[in-house]
Amino acid sequence: MVLLRFAPSPTGPLHLGGLRMALYNHLYARKHGGKWLLRIEDTDTVRTVPGSVEGIRYALEWAGLEYDYGPGRDGPQAPYFQSERLDLYRTYAQKLLESGHAYRCFCTPDRLAGTREKLARTGSNATYDKSCLHLTDEEVARRVKVGEKSIIRLNDSNLPTRPQATDLVFGQLKDAHASLPTDPVLLKTDLFPTYHLASVVDDHEMGITHVLRGEEWLPSLPLHLDLYASLKLPTPKFAHIPLLVNPDGSKMSKRNGDVQVIDYIRRGWEPNAILNWLVLAGWGARNSEREEKSSAPLGHHDAPNSTAIMSLEEIINEFDLSAMTHRSSSLDPAKLEYINKRHLMRIWSNPEGLEDLAEKVHEEIKERFSLSIPVSITSRMPSFSLRQVVIGRLTNVRDIPIHAPWLFIEPDLKSNEAQDILKRISAPQLKHVITDIRAKLQGVPEPWRDFDFLGLLHSEQDRLGYSPKVFMRSLRYALTGMKDGPSVAEIMRVLGRERTISRLVVPAQDEHSFTKL
Repeated sequence: MVLLRFAPSPTGPLHLGGLRMALYNHLYARKHGGKWLLRIEDTDTVRTVPGSVEGIRYALEWAGLEYDYGPGRDGPQAPYFQSERLDLYRTYAQKLLESGHAYRCFCTPDRLAGTREKLARTGSNATYDKSCLHLTDEEVARRVKVGEKSIIRLNDSNLPTRPQATDLVFGQLKDAHASLPTDPVLLKTDLFPTYHLASVVDDHEMGITHVLRGEEWLPSLPLHLDLYASLKLPTPKFAHIPLLVNPDGSKMSKRNGDVQVIDYIRRGWEPNAILNWLVLAGWGARNSEREEKSSAPLGHHDAPNSTAIMSLEEIINEFDLSAMTHRSSSLDPAKLEYINKRHLMRIWSNPEGLEDLAEKVHEEIKERFSLSIPVSITSRMPSFSLRQVVIGRLTNVRDIPIHAPWLFIEPDLKSNEAQDILKRISAPQLKHVITDIRAKLQGVPEPWRDFDFLGLLHSEQDRLGYSPKVFMRSLRYALTGMKDGPSVAEIMRVLGRERTISRLVVPAQDEHSFTKL
């Protein structure tokens, strides 16, 4: 069975790059009928931030990326925290010592720094002089017995042969051993493993068949393959995903804008829209350049349109690693607005969508308008009416109170916007229009929402002889106090009989607020 893993470090909130990597693991597992697990790589105790694991789990749950095994979902691979698997890493490190593929190094940090400087001055690419490799077994045993601190290094001069590295995204890879440090460290003096040993051991012990991770780990792939070969372990398939970067090509960071998933949750973006946005970054271009690379994986097909609107299920159906670009990608905020708007339209086409919408903005509406009693959108207006009012106008559900405050509170007829409307109509005109329409609406039969308000308004406008601007401005002023928004007919249908008629009252106004005729 295909089994993948998402293995973040608990060093803070989950960022967009991490969510994107979890998404790719989820997609590949579901596409191939497999599973994926969440593993917490917490061996770097200095950088661990309390609460990070809870934050990571919350972000994954919000996004709908349900892992099959991991914290809270025990399975055969447990435990899922690397800090609880230390004995396992030490066992494998001992195997490497016994086979001669690793050795103990007792050099102090000062000596190691001096050695690196000396080697650099000679023009050598080496980072260590291998002095401890030549210690006798007796000398090593003596120094260990007296409690001298040591690290365990891979012996890169005694490595088994292995085939050329292949990646599911980048194809055949050139040998990059020259970029690795000399005899890389596997186990530190505190007996905690480095990422390299821990990830190889865990991926094997947990039965991981495919490793999907960021491109930043591509230079480490030769070392990991060496470890698999030295330990005589089967090697999983690797896919390194090109990174997300800022528009200027720099690494994504908090200093250059919002990169944490929690920021997007708080701002009301739809989870499916975020996933849609992330997956298309680097997957939205046709990969004709791959046809020119004879080493590229076979069987690839064109990626989706760069603004394709897809649910998670649709993304899974379309997903193919061969459609990944080899270049880093940046995220366009304008594209998120476009995608989110269309996902909202999809939600509102579903009868259950409005309930979800109400839940998302419920507390914000109460806070925005200082409402002391619980108010939900669905209790104040029929769902079909809300769709009429907001569909095609909003990019984010949090904009509802901004675009249509009149849905939740009485219009502020003393606002600058409302007063500006009055400058374009006269007091007699306002009174005439409002009084007439109020009287007409008193006789509207039930059900209110099925009545032809547009027909009534056009008929009365023609009868009274006012221009559309004067007629509709008068009603818009009384009903919303805003210049723009849905049609007056839609506003009436949304507000309902009681609220519509109660607002059609000519207020006591300073005559100077009106245009003088």
